[in-house]
Amino acid sequence: MKLRLAPLALVAALALPAAAPAADYTIDSKGAHASINFRIQHLGFSWLTGRFDRFTGSYSYDEKAPEASKVSVEIETASVNSNHAERDKHLRDPDFLDVAKFPKATFVSKKVEPAGNGKAKITGDLTLRGVTKEVTIDAEYVGGGADPWGGDRTGFHGTTKLALADFGINFDLGPASKEVELTLNVEGVENK
Repeated sequence: MKLRLAPLALVAALALPAAAPAADYTIDSKGAHASINFRIQHLGFSWLTGRFDRFTGSYSYDEKAPEASKVSVEIETASVNSNHAERDKHLRDPDFLDVAKFPKATFVSKKVEPAGNGKAKITGDLTLRGVTKEVTIDAEYVGGGADPWGGDRTGFHGTTKLALADFGINFDLGPASKEVELTLNVEGVENK
């Protein structure tokens, strides 16, 4: 019986498409194929939006074992850009990001929990203004494969919310503006 099952198992294994093996990626922020965006309510009347223009990062991703994935990102806080020079100057001062004292913000994942259909919850430590808090990003796999330049890429979309007070930002923006929403669009190039 064992001898008959072995050839069947081999045929089945060869017939199934192989999943991509685990790989390490560099986030393509230099090519502007990744973004860290934010929005916060302005006086409860509208949304103020912006982004961080300079950041670097890397991640590992294994399609067969997404729970083994890891993410690490470093953001230059002075690169905050809300498309308004005076507001950005204020965002860089001690009322908000205090970039002179805290020039970097970092995120390092601690666990990835697959949620089915290419979705996952990525929990990790976010350090902002010298304060480290655990945050969870709702992430979704967008796609992956060969690119036109001979590399391999994967892409993800993620969202999370941060309470400003958790990171020592207590400037009064009104009752509707206690949290900032982050949207992350990440495309990585496989390290070879």
